[in-house]
Amino acid sequence: MRTIRITAMLTSLGLLAAACGTTVPSGALTKLGDGEGALNLIIWDGYAERGDIVAEYDWVTPFEDETGCMVATTLMGSSAEGVQLLRSGNYDGGSFSGNATTPLMAAGDVAPVNVELLPNYANVFAGLKLKSHNSLDGVPYGAPHGRGPNLLVWNTEVITTAPTSWDVIWEDAGDYAGKISIYGISDFIADAAIHLMTKNPDLGITNPYQLNDAQFAAAIALLEEQRDHGVIYWNGVAADQITSFAAGDVVVGTTWQYQVNTLQAADPPVPVEATVPDEGSTGWSDTWMIASDAAHPNCMYMWMNHMMSAEANAQATVWFGEAPTSTAACEIADTLSPGHCALTHATDEPYWDKIYYWAYPDATCGDDNDATACKDQDDWLAAWATLTGS
Repeated sequence: MRTIRITAMLTSLGLLAAACGTTVPSGALTKLGDGEGALNLIIWDGYAERGDIVAEYDWVTPFEDETGCMVATTLMGSSAEGVQLLRSGNYDGGSFSGNATTPLMAAGDVAPVNVELLPNYANVFAGLKLKSHNSLDGVPYGAPHGRGPNLLVWNTEVITTAPTSWDVIWEDAGDYAGKISIYGISDFIADAAIHLMTKNPDLGITNPYQLNDAQFAAAIALLEEQRDHGVIYWNGVAADQITSFAAGDVVVGTTWQYQVNTLQAADPPVPVEATVPDEGSTGWSDTWMIASDAAHPNCMYMWMNHMMSAEANAQATVWFGEAPTSTAACEIADTLSPGHCALTHATDEPYWDKIYYWAYPDATCGDDNDATACKDQDDWLAAWATLTGS
């Protein structure tokens, strides 16, 4: 009966929108039907919890109980892997960052969404809607999940003065040789570019994801220097980095708020702190997207709406250490973890001006006016493979 009520409510909203003249994007679902009973998702680790780790953090089971859509998930370790998985045709959708959403939208692998079938979309902060990573030609392509920066983390017993610059993992890397933890995917080239924007402004870098030959070569040279100090790469599996910091094997590096929260909450706590340095940082703004050939489109729409609900979004973003997507989600998040929305700058739009969301490197330099030809995604992947030997 719950499923019937939900379906009836969402369908009536869609019919009302149609009556008012709302245009449904071509290729989007026009009305919501009954759930198909299953949902196959590609996710970042921690994006679909069902209480297995902490009982209070379970936003999957209530969704299954309400809709009858039984959720199966596959973890991705990188955006490139997520794109590959979606293109296999075995998934209804997933949670994707901007370096995956752009090629998926451009290739037609994901479908535009009819937001009139997603009542909770209306509550999402305006700063998260119709952005380049979740829309195409002014048409929405998904449901915002959360956003966050890549942080500089350090062991406070080893580094006793809080760093305010990324220098500690670049110019000062030799001081912590063999104990630097770095996010080990090609997107980290952009982190080097951000550092060069401050250290070598003559390079003229304005977008860390769109680099010409000279800019790209400078970023790779900086990464080679860092690599030669024995950095340890972690590949999107947060538990690996948590274990390394807890054991004292690493003392400084790049991380997410999730790892910081986990380490600080351990028994005994691991003495770490984290910050966004003065230069700014890379980061993500993630989106739930539906595959163009989704086998269970009604369940996927129900999931996207669920993940924008105050209850589910609060749990998910507190769990992962992200900024919630609405005022209502913030209110619940702050009951789960007091001060969470202030910590994650959920309502502080100017803060996000210094966060460069993951984006897709493109030979056209992202269509920047008068841009010199840039290195594309294949160039980034090849350079990273050469750099790391993987």
